[in-house]
Amino acid sequence: MIRRASLVIVGALLGATAMSVVYSAGVPAQAAGSSTYRELSIFGDVFERVRAQYVTPPDEQKLIEAAINGMLSSLDPHSSYMNAKDAADMRTQTKGEFGGLGIEVTMENELVKVITPIDDTPAAKAGVLAGDFISEIDGKPVRGLKLEDAVEKMRGAINTPIKLTILRKGADKPLDITVVRDVIAVRAVKSRVEGGDVGYLRVISFTEKTYDDLEKAIKKIKAEVPADKLKGYVLDLRLNPGGLLDQAINVSDAFLERGEVVSTRGRNPEETRRFNAGPGDLTDGKPVIVLVNGGSASASEIVAGALQDLKRATVVGTRSFGKGSVQTIIPLGDAGALRLTTALYYTPSGKSIQGTGIKPDIKVEQPLPADLQGKIRPEGESSLRGHIQGQSETEEGSGSAAYVPPEAKDDVQLNYALDLMRGNKTDPSFPPQPDKAAAAIKP
Repeated sequence: MIRRASLVIVGALLGATAMSVVYSAGVPAQAAGSSTYRELSIFGDVFERVRAQYVTPPDEQKLIEAAINGMLSSLDPHSSYMNAKDAADMRTQTKGEFGGLGIEVTMENELVKVITPIDDTPAAKAGVLAGDFISEIDGKPVRGLKLEDAVEKMRGAINTPIKLTILRKGADKPLDITVVRDVIAVRAVKSRVEGGDVGYLRVISFTEKTYDDLEKAIKKIKAEVPADKLKGYVLDLRLNPGGLLDQAINVSDAFLERGEVVSTRGRNPEETRRFNAGPGDLTDGKPVIVLVNGGSASASEIVAGALQDLKRATVVGTRSFGKGSVQTIIPLGDAGALRLTTALYYTPSGKSIQGTGIKPDIKVEQPLPADLQGKIRPEGESSLRGHIQGQSETEEGSGSAAYVPPEAKDDVQLNYALDLMRGNKTDPSFPPQPDKAAAAIKP
């Protein structure tokens, strides 16, 4: 029985957060009032009591980190403190490359199952195959480990070896394969041609490589399909948890010739920033359909919102996660960092999706298979404890089920989009009418 359906690339970060990120060296803090310093003095007294008198000697560093995180978690679910390891992991994730093996894995029957080895990576070269089960890592059993823990053991510095004990169907005994870790570049965009006439672009996350990967994918599709045969593009943002704000802007710009992509508004009016698209539509104006579901969050919602508001694309699927906040990463001492919510972002029409999400132009539900019914429930920003209340948030909230079938033939949302693109289905929302966008956009 599969305990976790989502895939993890060994060496990459697990649990990518649904956030847009900008980097900052910090801003000068205003002095706190005298009562605040009195409370801090009480905190110091409590810390000393715990350190000196708790029944077992506590880890002082963990005490401090817990206290800091307690303060930040009282603000909203996305503000947090990152120690040196967490901060390094976050930088690895946003960079889009890491030291690892190059295999996509999941957990099945308490073993790590290889979904696929990535081409031209150490794992593929060493002979690891799709369907292999990893039972031991450097001689230690995998059973009893969480998937995250097993992946952590397989990550590591480049040029360092790791021994995998593999159970393979058809082999009469376990196989020991030694793999030497190397730099693995994670593809942020996967692409293919559907039915010979529609370009399919799946943006997995928004890392430093996303725009470059998207540009290469579009060029590859153009090279495979003549312009007069290419009906358009499906941009799949489902299960995309977000990432870098600048990459969300660049990806939106790839489909636009002009117009505001997004604005961010902080605590003070002078902190408002607007980001606009420049000339140069990489798709040459071909029709675009964007797919979203409850797993589309943050940066992916910026893209969907921009293309929807500017009438450049039709959004198909179910309501997105609804994370409309921006986190600033502020470096701290000893290589740690503070992730602090500093702004909310707004779509070109001036709408905040915080707690509401992107509502698709055409709602298409994806049925759950029998073995997952009752196990996947709709979740969104509005269901997170302590989330920032959105200005347009209602009791309906945000989010929807986050499920995409592994096989394209079972993907109702994708096939609906393909039928729209080919004219087998019609809807007033497709194709959108750009001339009506100006009336909907606020100055």
